[in-house]
Amino acid sequence: MKKFLLAVSLLSIASGAFAAGKSCDDLKGEIDAKIKAKGTSGYSLDVVAKGAGADAKVVGTCEAGSKEIVYKKG
Repeated sequence: MKKFLLAVSLLSIASGAFAAGKSCDDLKGEIDAKIKAKGTSGYSLDVVAKGAGADAKVVGTCEAGSKEIVYKKG
């Protein structure tokens, strides 16, 4: 029973933080670090309004889904 209560507590805390959304700068930094760790170079990450990055690959959403982080090679 204690494990169940602990799990419910952790999930409620995590869902509250996730619902607020990450800041775009934080998420962009995390994505950039993952891409660099794979040895990729010659790319750009840009924060755009949702749906505005039609010519690029969406790699993340931020600010409660109102903005997207897009990846462009080249």
